[in-house]
Order: sequence, then structure tokens, then C-alpha cells
Amino acid sequence: MNPIAPHVTAFLQQRLPVERNASVNTCDSYAYAFKLLFEYASDRLKVAPSALNLEQLDAPLVVAFLNHLETDRGNGASSRNTRLAAIKSFMHFMAYRVPSALEQIQRIVAIPSKKAETRLVKHLMVEEMQSILNAPIPKSREGIRDRAMLHLCFAGGLRVSELVGLQLGDVNLQPHASVLVHGKGRKERCLPLWKETTSALRAWLSVRGEVLVPELFTNVRGESMTRSGFEYILRKHAKTALEHCPSLAAKHVSPHVLRHTCALTILQATKDLRKVSLWLGHAHMQTTEMYTRADPSVKLEALESVIAPKLRSRRFKATDQLIASLKARPVMRREQPRK
Repeated sequence: MNPIAPHVTAFLQQRLPVERNASVNTCDSYAYAFKLLFEYASDRLKVAPSALNLEQLDAPLVVAFLNHLETDRGNGASSRNTRLAAIKSFMHFMAYRVPSALEQIQRIVAIPSKKAETRLVKHLMVEEMQSILNAPIPKSREGIRDRAMLHLCFAGGLRVSELVGLQLGDVNLQPHASVLVHGKGRKERCLPLWKETTSALRAWLSVRGEVLVPELFTNVRGESMTRSGFEYILRKHAKTALEHCPSLAAKHVSPHVLRHTCALTILQATKDLRKVSLWLGHAHMQTTEMYTRADPSVKLEALESVIAPKLRSRRFKATDQLIASLKARPVMRREQPRK
């Protein structure tokens, strides 16, 4: 029997960060996938997570775990595939560490990914986005910070990890305001800032004060802002914005919805998908193409540029069967009023 705990530790501490040069976000995502898997296996096998063996994690158990994610946790197909990708990566790692389990590993690696539905991206209308940006009251330190975070998240189309990971040295306000974003896959991009965003950032920097952490945004305790911290801030101000924009009640406002809203704003302004891809830091243009499905203006331009086929102008001639059915139908005569 092969205890799995030391192998997982080596995978997360050596394989991913050192041999694969994976980012911190990737390591955290994989660690969370293993946490879910081991908790499920522990509950099903009645064994402590630290006492699990490799031989116990067979293909049927992994498939049952994936089904558990969808049925019990309510995860979608994309989340299911993300957890499966982490498990497969670990099993490839185990192939040369435990060759005796190669048959078991191959069966797990052979588990197919699930096809996810292609849905339109969720985004906000102009007045909805503006209501959220106007929600923070810049009369306190927290209000000034919240306004700067919301403006920067929307204007830069930032992922929440990119926003909370920004450091002071990543912001340059002279001579032209810009921000250096550290994106997924260790890809960096430099984005110019709108005047409104620059003003909000200047106001925040003037009240930020001397704190020990290098991150640009901090919480009330002077510690680095977390993902959950910003998500709470966004939910709070989205609720406040409901008073001026009731249509927000039907919207699920999340940091990624702000990113989608930014992408569609850029697409409608430039009509250039490549610029949207560069702005968001996408590795492949196929990822950016989803915004063309959500933007009706792109389809309207295509509709206007194509000459529609002419309709043939002729009187409709019914078939004999139709005429026969109409003749056989009883005629409802209007009853004449009695004199």
C-alpha cells in the first residue's frame, strides 16, 4: 500500500512550483481540488484523509466524486472539469513514482471531460454599472478605497486575483497613468487608466497610509485585501445601487461580471476583438470570441452589410385539400335581432 499524503505534498511543493513553474493561483486551485477529493474519499471509505492510500483512489471513486460535485455541491461542468484536470495531472506525476499502479492510473486518466454548455456571458448595462460605481461614499477611508477598487476592477477588466494581488509598485501615475497587471499563467500586461480611475486611485493613495504589506489595497486592519473581502465589498455596494437602479435585482453581480462588462464596453467602442483579447490578457483568441455572441451590435453590423434575399411576390394558391377543408367547415352565421 502506498500512503498518498507524502506524494501530494511532493506534488504541491516540488512538482507544480519548481518543475512546472506553476503560479500560486494554480497551486491553490489544485490544493483545493485535492481537499474536496480527500474529504469525499474519507467520508465514503471511513478513513482519515491522512491515512488514505493510492490504491483506494480508483477510477470508480473518482467518477463518483465528480458526480458528487455536480449533484451535491451544485457545481457546473466547467468546475467539474477543472477538478478532474487537477486529478489527472497528479496521476501523471504518480505514474513514474509508483509504476506498479500504472493500470489504475491509466483508468483515471482515461476519464473523459464533460462537455459544458456554451452560454452568453453575464454582464451589466451602462446605467447598472454606473450605479455600482457611484455607490461608495468617498467620505471615509473605506469609501475611498472601495470606489478605487470598483473603478480599477471595471476599467482594467481585472480578475479578482489580479486586483487583490496588485502592489504599490505596479501603479504608475506619471507621466501617463497605467497599471502593471500580473495575470494567469505568469503573463503580464500594462494597461492605461481612465482619468476617473486615476483620480480614484490618487484619492486612495493619499489616505492609504503607511502599512507593512506591499499590496495596493488593504482591509481595515492594514492587512492585504483578500478575494472574499472584495467580493463582500462588491455585494454591499451592489445592494446599495439597487435604490437607484432596480434592474440590478435580477442580476448576479460578481467580480467576473465586472470583467465581462468591461470586455463588452471595449468591444462596442473599438469593434476589434484583438484589442479586447489584449486588454483582458487572454492567451487564445477563442476565449475572447464568446463576447461576440453576447454583443448584438456585432450581429447588426453583419445583418446590415448583407443584402437580404428578395421575396417572390405572388398570390398564395392553396392546395385542393385545404380548399376542400375550408368548404366543408360550417359557416357561423350571425343571428339577426328579432323585430
